[in-house]
Amino acid sequence: MIGMTAAFGVAVAYGLIELFIRARSVLIIIGLAMFIAAGLDPVVGWLVRHRIPRWAAVLIVVGCALGVLTAFLAAAIPPLASEATSLAHQIPHYMHDLQDRNSQLGRLNLKYHLQQRLSKLVSGGGSSLIGGVLGAGKLVLSTASFIVAVLVLSIYFLAGLPRIKVFAYQLVPHSRRPRVILIGDEILAKVGGYVLGNFITSVIASLGTYFWLLAFGVPYPILLAMFVALLDLIPVIGSTIGGIVVTLVALTVSLPVALATLGFYIAYRLAEDYLIVPRIMGRTVQLPAIVSLVAVLIGGVLLGIVGALVAIPVAAAVRLLLHEIAIRRLDRS
Repeated sequence: MIGMTAAFGVAVAYGLIELFIRARSVLIIIGLAMFIAAGLDPVVGWLVRHRIPRWAAVLIVVGCALGVLTAFLAAAIPPLASEATSLAHQIPHYMHDLQDRNSQLGRLNLKYHLQQRLSKLVSGGGSSLIGGVLGAGKLVLSTASFIVAVLVLSIYFLAGLPRIKVFAYQLVPHSRRPRVILIGDEILAKVGGYVLGNFITSVIASLGTYFWLLAFGVPYPILLAMFVALLDLIPVIGSTIGGIVVTLVALTVSLPVALATLGFYIAYRLAEDYLIVPRIMGRTVQLPAIVSLVAVLIGGVLLGIVGALVAIPVAAAVRLLLHEIAIRRLDRS
């Protein structure tokens, strides 16, 4: 009986691990949707405290989000289409600059053989091109389905978050339930503050990029500002990658403009780390900078972009649990 019980336990553990591995993509969608719902819950809670029913508050928040997204797309798509057309028309000019040894692109081409690499990439074969197009189509479809699933689940989780919290707290023994409720609500507050703060910092980075590029005549300002806003959602490393890409685009204007753009992003990075982020998220997240960096790197390795997005609030939650549970037990012992 002991041997059969042990074997049965090993089989059940193996089955659960295999189930977790196979359902990893679905669990990521569920976790990200719950993360977004927890981030929007403070806004819904504020509306509920002003005597608005929760279902109406959820509809207001979702409607405002859809309205902002619609207005943003309506304002951004025409300039994006115009800039994409301009980029297509400028490709022959860039190819000419690649062959001109006196230009910046020409010197880079002479040093790194950029034109030969592009030629090999284009002439890789018809089958590989078709395969790449089909692969890109599958990627777009899978990404679209992923986004739709996350949005739908986020709305459901946001509407039923109080019932979900009550059910989760009921799984805790009654003697420990009050303390678990306090810690759980504090973790959700940290997540909400982080999501709102991260959105505000991305908007600030996008506006700063747009006005800088507009002032110095760098091409595609709206496109690059949107790109920086999306990358800045990834903490610690997102704005750095966006600044490198924008600096490379500014190199097509002149070397001084590219160096000035690089200096702008270095200054903005310092301002974001020491002025913007501490004021917006410092009081809610309360996480040291080195812990944030390590958490983002580990989250990115484990779950990619999704892991990098949720790494800081997860690290803040772990730090809170260690401080409230583990360290207190060690102090008492």
